[in-house]
Amino acid sequence: MNRENEVAKEFGKVTVSDDDVIESEAVEETSDVPSGAPPAKISTGTRPSSGGGGDRRPRKTTAGAGLFARIQQFLHDTRAEMRRVSWPGATLVKNSTLITLVAVVFFALYLFAVDRVWAYLIDHLRGWLGG
Repeated sequence: MNRENEVAKEFGKVTVSDDDVIESEAVEETSDVPSGAPPAKISTGTRPSSGGGGDRRPRKTTAGAGLFARIQQFLHDTRAEMRRVSWPGATLVKNSTLITLVAVVFFALYLFAVDRVWAYLIDHLRGWLGG
């Protein structure tokens, strides 16, 4: 602290004595042991419920089922999932398709122009350098 006081006096700054304590600098002793109840343990192979939305049915086990039973279950699950999909309207699909096509044409023309400019410059540079 002595060196700090010397530096502060040298530059004309206000010094603070060792007896003054700033509240924000006060160190609070904390224990490494958390207080309260320990978190609930989750057994292996399970997951906690998400708490919202989940109108899922428990999955049927088809481990021992044959090929056709598994295919039938797959198609059933796929159909149920497709019912939950939020499909876009025809207007949104048309607008998105139009925007995509315009962007593709624009970038194709832009890249064609850049390619032609570079080809022109390289050809003329070769001619100027005697190549």
